[in-house]
Amino acid sequence: MTAPVVLKCGGAAGVDIAAVCAQVAALWRAGTPVVLVHGGSAAVARLAARMSVPVREFVSPSGVKARHTDDATLEVLTLALLGEVKTALLLELHRQGVRAVGLSGADGALLRARRKQVRALVDGRTVVLRDDHSGMLTGVDDRMLTALLRQGLLPVVSPPAVTEDGALVNVNADRVAARVAVALGAAELVLLTAASGVLDADGAPLPRCALAAEGPLPAYAEGGMKVKLIAAREALLGGVPTVTVRDGRTDGAGGTGGTRVTLA
Repeated sequence: MTAPVVLKCGGAAGVDIAAVCAQVAALWRAGTPVVLVHGGSAAVARLAARMSVPVREFVSPSGVKARHTDDATLEVLTLALLGEVKTALLLELHRQGVRAVGLSGADGALLRARRKQVRALVDGRTVVLRDDHSGMLTGVDDRMLTALLRQGLLPVVSPPAVTEDGALVNVNADRVAARVAVALGAAELVLLTAASGVLDADGAPLPRCALAAEGPLPAYAEGGMKVKLIAAREALLGGVPTVTVRDGRTDGAGGTGGTRVTLA
C-alpha cells in the first residue's frame, strides 16, 4: 500500500468544510490513501452555549492554552465531535463520492491514552485541576486504520480517546493527527487551520518554520498554533518526512501554500 497522507481539519470558525472535503476527495480519487483527523472547537462552543455549559480555558505552565474538560464539558465535546462535526464531514465526503468511515478514539480502542495530571497557572501559581478529564496519547491501533485503507475506505478520526480502565478522555486533535501519521508511516501530515500558515511576529505567513528537536518553540507561535507546532515536531521526530500547516479556508488539503515545518 502507498504511504498515506494524514490531514487534520481544524474545528475553528472559518474553516471551509466543503472545500477541505473536495481536496480530500481529489487525493482519494487519485489513489492516495488518506486519513482525516478532525477537531471541532467552534461546534463545541455552540453546543455548550445551547446547553448552558460554561466553556473554560486554562494556561499550562509551559504557556499552552487548553480547554478545561470537566464532566459537563466532556459530554458536550463528545456530542459535538461525534454528532455534529463527524456527521457533517461524512455527509460531505459521501457527496464527493468518497467511501468514508467515521471513528472515535473509543471505537475498538483506536486511540489509547492515560489520564493526565493537569496543571494550570492561576494567579501566578501552578495548581492541579483535579476535575479535568484530559489524557495523553499512549497508542494508536494502526492495524484498524491499515485494514480500512486497504479496503479503499477513508477513515475519519476524532477524539475522545479511551483509557485502560475504559474511561473517555479528551486529547488534542493536532497531536492525534501526528500520532496517527507516525503509526501509519505517513508520507505527509497536513494541519489545516483558520490562518494562512504559521505567522511571524508581524503576522506575515512564513514559507518555512524550523523547529529545534527539543526545548521552547519560537516566540511568535501563540495560542492554537503553538500546539500545532508541538504536533508537527512530534510527527517529524517520529519519522514523518513532510509536515505542512495550511489555510483550511482557501488552499485546503491539496494547496501549495502554507508553511513547511522542518527540524532545525
